Amino acid sequence: MRTIAAISSPRGKGGVSLIRISGDEAIQVSKNVFRPFGTKDLASQPRKQVYGSFVFDGEEFDDGLACYFAGPNSFTGEDVVELCCHGGVYCTQKLLSACFAGGAAPAEAGEFTKRAFINGRLSLTRAEAIGGIIDAKTDAGLRISLLQSRGALSDGIREMYQKLSLIAASAYAFIDYPTEDLTDISPDETLQGLNEVYQKLQKLCASHSYGKAVSEGIPTAIVGKPNVGKSSLLNFFAGEDRAIVTSVAGTTRDVITVQIKVGDIILDLSDTAGVRGTDDAIEQIGVQKSLEQISKAELILAVFDASRPLDGEDNELIKYITDSGKQDKVIAIINKTDSKQYDVVLPFANAVEFSAKTGEGGDALKNAVRDYVGSADVESGEIILGARQYAAAYRAMTEVKEAIDAMNQGFTTDIALMNVEDAMQSLGEIDGREVSDQIVKDIFSHFCVGK
Repeated sequence: MRTIAAISSPRGKGGVSLIRISGDEAIQVSKNVFRPFGTKDLASQPRKQVYGSFVFDGEEFDDGLACYFAGPNSFTGEDVVELCCHGGVYCTQKLLSACFAGGAAPAEAGEFTKRAFINGRLSLTRAEAIGGIIDAKTDAGLRISLLQSRGALSDGIREMYQKLSLIAASAYAFIDYPTEDLTDISPDETLQGLNEVYQKLQKLCASHSYGKAVSEGIPTAIVGKPNVGKSSLLNFFAGEDRAIVTSVAGTTRDVITVQIKVGDIILDLSDTAGVRGTDDAIEQIGVQKSLEQISKAELILAVFDASRPLDGEDNELIKYITDSGKQDKVIAIINKTDSKQYDVVLPFANAVEFSAKTGEGGDALKNAVRDYVGSADVESGEIILGARQYAAAYRAMTEVKEAIDAMNQGFTTDIALMNVEDAMQSLGEIDGREVSDQIVKDIFSHFCVGK
C-alpha cells in the first residue's frame, strides 16, 4: 500500500500542528523532511519524541518534534511517523507539501483508521467509535463512543457470534451424522442459547432510540395552528430568541430548524408555520411544509392554546396526525397555562401543561421528552448509535426469532440452521467480520482527512 500523509490537527492558527505519515516508506519520507539535532536517527528511537528541524528542498523552515511508531505496533498497524511543527497555517501546509515531495501520497478521508481496520488493529465497531469520539456532542455520546473504542460493543457482538457458531456446529454434526449423536449440545440447550442471544439482541435494538438521541439527534417538529406559541416554545428550548414571536397570525412562514440539547438528548427542532386554511399563497406553502415536517418527524411537539377552546383548525391538525399514524410520536403541549380558561382534552397519551411566557411546566416538558426517548445503560457501552449497526442487529434478531420459532414447533436444529447462519452473517456485518468493501468505504468516507 502507498505511504500516506495528512494533517491530523484542526486547520488554522494554533500552538502546534500534527502531521501523520503511515506506510512502509514512512521512515524514508521522514528522513527527507526531518533532521534530528542529536546524533541518533529517528528509526533507532521508536516511541520517543525527537527534536530537530524540518526542511523542504534542503532548506530549513521550522523546528519541532518527530516520533516513530514501528508497525505492527502502531495505530494503523504500519510504520507511522508523527511530526509536530508550529501551528501556523503556511508552516503546516509547507511541511505537508514537503512530505508529498519526499514520497508520501495524500491520505483519503478516514484512511488512517481504515488501515487500522484492514490490518486487524480495530474491529469495525471500534473504528466507528473513534469517529463517534470526534463527533460527540454530549457527555453520554462521548462516554459511549469511548467505551466502544475499547471494545465494549464488539466484545458483546463477538460473544453472541460465538454462541451461534457453536449452535451451527452442532447442527452440522447432526446433518452429517444423524444417527451418531455427535452433537455437542442438546435441543434444549440450543433453544436456551438462542433465547439468550435473542434477549441480548432485543436489548441492543431497543437501545438505538437513546443512542441516536445522544449522538445524532432526533428530528422533531413543533406544530400547531397560528398563535398557539410554537416559536416561543422553540425559544424556550434554545434558551434564546431564535424565532420571531408576534401576535400576528402567520408570522412564521418557513421552517426554522435548530439543534438543541435537553440534558444529553439532542433534538433537531423545527418550528413550523401555523397549520390553517389561508388564501395567502406564501402562507399556503408554509402550511404544506409544516405538514411535510409531521411526516418526517420522529417526535412531534403538538401545541394547543389553553386560553381558547379547541376549534376546527385544532381538530384538523389532530386528524392529520392520527391519519398519518403518528399519534404515538406526539407530546401534546397545552400552552398558555398562565392565562388558562379551558380544559383541553386531547387524544394523545402524552400531554404536558406549560407556559412559554413564565416557563412554568418546563421541567415536566423536558422530562416528557427524556421519557419518550428512553434510557440505556451508558456504562455498559452496549448501545447502538448508528443506523447501519441497527439494521444489521435487527436482521440478526429477526433471524434468531425465526430459529426459536422453528425449534418451538418441534423441528430439529438443522431446520433452524439457515436462520442461525443468516443471523451470524448480520452480526458479522456489525463488527466487520463479513462486510462489503463498499460499506467500509462509505463508513470511512465520513471521517475527516488525517484520521
